[in-house]
Amino acid sequence: MAMYLCCLRQLCGAAPHPTMPARTTPTIILDTGYMGHEVVIVKNGVRICGTGGALGNIPILQNKAYFEVKLQQSGVWGLGIATRNTNLNKVPMGEDTQSWVLCSEGAVRHNGEEKYKIADIPQEGDILGVTYDHVELNFFINGKPTNTPVTSFKGTVYPALYVDDGAIMDVTFENFSYGPPPGYDSIMVEKSLLEND
Repeated sequence: MAMYLCCLRQLCGAAPHPTMPARTTPTIILDTGYMGHEVVIVKNGVRICGTGGALGNIPILQNKAYFEVKLQQSGVWGLGIATRNTNLNKVPMGEDTQSWVLCSEGAVRHNGEEKYKIADIPQEGDILGVTYDHVELNFFINGKPTNTPVTSFKGTVYPALYVDDGAIMDVTFENFSYGPPPGYDSIMVEKSLLEND
């Protein structure tokens, strides 16, 4: 009889059961493995300061991705996208074929070329948005488009930020201040990336 009660207790949950760890979706942050030598990343991977660039830890693989950056302190800065082959120790980014960025002086740069120059230079406290759909990269300032589409991308790209001369920026990959334009969403982690953990 005792043996039957023991089995009954196990079936009904009275005995402890080994548990499997729940698989959680990784948090998208700035990647300390892909940052310049003089870059400092703080606030749980969302704030960049120092000198140089940093990439996000998750590539942008989906169609129509969006993220935001708050300019906490002025200086020399930039944001956009880049491949892992870009030089994260060189400021400004956008001087090579591996990065596409909006720079602090209002220029949108790629491969050393100024593609556009915006009139309203972002100031401290402004929220800068970035949309990317594998065809176009676009920038927003406080929810308003800058109308500076950049095209012609090659390779797997990641969110990219750089700072110098005292600039401080905070990146947001969810819970946005202005939110993505229609059809765009926060960067998603591909299932294949989860399976490689």
